[in-house]
Amino acid sequence: MCGIVGAVCQRNVYKILIEGLSRLEYRGYDSAGLSILDQNQTLQTRKTVGKVADLQALCGTDPVAGTTGIAHTRWATHGQPNSINSHPHVSAGVSVVHNGIIENHDALRDELRQSGYVFVSDTDSEVVAHLVRSYLDTENDLQAAVAKAISRLEGAYALGVMSDKYPGLLVGARSGSPLVLGVGIDENFIASDQMAL
Repeated sequence: MCGIVGAVCQRNVYKILIEGLSRLEYRGYDSAGLSILDQNQTLQTRKTVGKVADLQALCGTDPVAGTTGIAHTRWATHGQPNSINSHPHVSAGVSVVHNGIIENHDALRDELRQSGYVFVSDTDSEVVAHLVRSYLDTENDLQAAVAKAISRLEGAYALGVMSDKYPGLLVGARSGSPLVLGVGIDENFIASDQMAL
């Protein structure tokens, strides 16, 4: 069962994301990853097969810091457990974490490929990243792009979405999969389970 953690804060979110993922380890998973917007508003993504400790080790050799981020632990449902299929999935500065199953992912993948989008993973979740990105070109608003994208999705999902064009903004959406919100003083959080908060 996959896990989602996301945060928008005035402080570095790296430790918050790692702690949140650690609290979701009881769900079981095969890989872990995170995306953080750094101080230059550049999207930094780190993914690995294995445990949250392996992700920490990777980030120890290739550190990342910033005030907006999402993280994920994945249990493979589409595609092998490997770093390419791990979340977050990225499309030109849009980063997405997803729990659930997108039932119409094949049709959406074909449509997006015909529009020139290149897929690197075997997951249904990468479709969401490219779909949000496609709407972001016309909407110029991350929330509106996510709303249009989810109107096309069939199945169950909980999503965390961020973009390097919209620093300090994290969009969450759900249908049939749990997603909780946490509100702090000048900081907000999303997670697939209150245990992560």
